[in-house]
Amino acid sequence: MSENIGLIAGKGQFPLLFAQAAKNQGFQVIAVAHRGETDPGLAALVHRLHWIYVGQLGKIIRIFKSEGVHRAVLAGGISRGRLFREFRPDLKALSLIRRVGGGQDDRLLRAVADELEEEGITIAPSTLFLDELLAPSGQLSRRAPTPEELRDIDFGYQIAQEIGRLDIGQCVVVRRQVVVALEAIEGTDETIRRGGRLAGPGAVVVKVSKPRQDLRFDVPAVGLETIKTLAEVKAAVLAVDAGKSLIFDRAAMLQEAGRHRIAVWGI
Repeated sequence: MSENIGLIAGKGQFPLLFAQAAKNQGFQVIAVAHRGETDPGLAALVHRLHWIYVGQLGKIIRIFKSEGVHRAVLAGGISRGRLFREFRPDLKALSLIRRVGGGQDDRLLRAVADELEEEGITIAPSTLFLDELLAPSGQLSRRAPTPEELRDIDFGYQIAQEIGRLDIGQCVVVRRQVVVALEAIEGTDETIRRGGRLAGPGAVVVKVSKPRQDLRFDVPAVGLETIKTLAEVKAAVLAVDAGKSLIFDRAAMLQEAGRHRIAVWGI
């Protein structure tokens, strides 16, 4: 009999890619999807799909227990703005928030993982079955960064590590070793747009994992849409953490990067 594996699905294509990969490995995927966030197309890739509102931790536990799930992954983020608009915590979630506090993603996610593991549900790395999506190091695009851009990458990496350590965001936009924009609640694409408008053509975008990144959740990801956003504002470089960042639609992404002469670099 196939093992049931749980999927706590957020937004984007990551949950769909995970579901397909797990299915290919012979698992039956029991997915918990978030209303307003998760792609409804996930239903076609999983054994069973259950819809919940953001904050229904007790319901996740009940679903997985009833489905015989003992191992699960968290794939795809939740828009931070939804935490203000449509957050519906149940008693289990309220109890957890009272205990650990709110606001910091890492602290909350680790507490959620601990809560699930106390219930007999182990949280596996979100990259399970998908190691090939992790960014390699060095030059990924046709164009390599210039020496000046490499200096901006090094500078931006240090800044991005600091905002990651403070659990604020994972992306920074720099130009000529000046910080132009830091990611907060708006997300990566809006940070790039804001930074690109301020810096003008030639901005360098650095997106990294947090220090002591827990690969069970919140792995930074980029893809074709990221490059399209860079092209919108005529940014010059996208740099990501090698081995700790996911790249979606890699072939199409690098083709688009080449079309706009954007350098893509694995730090």
